[in-house]
Amino acid sequence: MTGWRLLLTRPADDCAALAETLAAQGIFSSCLPLLEIAPLPVSATIRQALERLSDCSAVIVVSKPAARIALDLLDAYEPQSLTMPWFTVGSATGEILREHGLDVHFPEAGDDSEALLQLPRLRQVLSESGARVMILRGEGGRELLAERLRESGASVEYLELYRRELPSYAPQVLPQRIEAERLNGLVVSSGQGFEHLRHMAGAAWPGIAQLPLFVPSPRVAELARAAGAQTVVDCRGASAAALLTALREHPVAVL
Repeated sequence: MTGWRLLLTRPADDCAALAETLAAQGIFSSCLPLLEIAPLPVSATIRQALERLSDCSAVIVVSKPAARIALDLLDAYEPQSLTMPWFTVGSATGEILREHGLDVHFPEAGDDSEALLQLPRLRQVLSESGARVMILRGEGGRELLAERLRESGASVEYLELYRRELPSYAPQVLPQRIEAERLNGLVVSSGQGFEHLRHMAGAAWPGIAQLPLFVPSPRVAELARAAGAQTVVDCRGASAAALLTALREHPVAVL
């Protein structure tokens, strides 16, 4: 596993934390954040959604940025009651909410929408007549989750709190970094992260597409393969634990 030399592309703070975890396992990584979290202005639409939050049967928070921004907003626009169950895909997001005193549930095993949908507490909520679920997220993403919730009979509303932007870099910084640091694997945490990776690769993409690419879900894996990525590994989650498991299961390839 220590033969991997990975390019990490998460937002800067998450990238640094992941790099530290990998280093503790003897894995070299290089951070090139390809996502920058930009909170959306607090519009009337967002304020009205926050006012409806207390009427929901459950709240699902799909990312750490969504959790952090939501908690900041709730401090300013807190509804009367937040006693409903809250759900997250990963434990890291769940702990952020739990520290705020919320009733949080997340899968102990698995780090994706499928594992979340199997949670007994969420299934209990969905079995109730007239269940209402609000999903807190960035712009776009996790449409499958909403589809599955609606199939269970719940009404679903999105509250979008941020957008993911591409930081400004000099041309060719991505292929130059890969070559200079002899990187042999790429890690993305979302579909938009992959799109930014593809954009930054530019004309060098056919060569970069030969490198193993670690992704968080089947949806992102499909997107990457359609764009020409040759070796795509679905980590079944975006957590450090999910990535480490995938690295153990896939030894360094000789390219």
